[in-house]
Amino acid sequence: MSATSVDSQAPGSEPDLSRRRFLRTATVVYGAMGAAFTAVPFIESWLPSESARARGGPTDVDVSKIEAGQMIVTIWRRSPVFVLHRTDAQLQMLQQASDTRLLRDPNSEVLQQPAYAKNWHRSIKPEYLIVVGICTHLGCVPRYEPQPDGAVGPNWPGGYFCPCHGSRYDLSARVFTGVPAPYNLPVPPHRFVGESNVRIGENPPGFAFDFSSIVQL
Repeated sequence: MSATSVDSQAPGSEPDLSRRRFLRTATVVYGAMGAAFTAVPFIESWLPSESARARGGPTDVDVSKIEAGQMIVTIWRRSPVFVLHRTDAQLQMLQQASDTRLLRDPNSEVLQQPAYAKNWHRSIKPEYLIVVGICTHLGCVPRYEPQPDGAVGPNWPGGYFCPCHGSRYDLSARVFTGVPAPYNLPVPPHRFVGESNVRIGENPPGFAFDFSSIVQL
């Protein structure tokens, strides 16, 4: 899986020093999480403007650019948001007892997502997971570790691993039992605008989910 990290101004745009400082800070934070995390693309062109971030405005992502099995990181309300394009094999695994028996809240009973994402895949479209990438233990940034077993150890089904204190989440961002983190990663409000563009920060028509109502970020 190829990876890119872009930190440049669009041609013809005026320098925005605060925006560049924000991106440099984000790069340092993600770099500190290790090589596995820095391999995840962090695409500046998908970020909202500094003023939009300050207002908590929406962030648009073209998910057609994300290959199956790949995850990208964008920003909403100054928090990292993971956008994962899950493979068919990953989706099948999420419904098996070998995965769900490991989980503290497999049915998303705790309010960590809107009603339209209270399902086994915790999303609107099963193939696309969208979660705020902040561990519910102490606010670290988990790593995307999709490969079963591997560096995380035997019996690892693939998912998110927080290297700070060992919290684990599956590929629906559902927390494991017996780890420090108490809750699933939160799902932000989001909706699809067309077939391939997802808008993070807005609910689908007919829904009024308030992100501040979640149990814990």
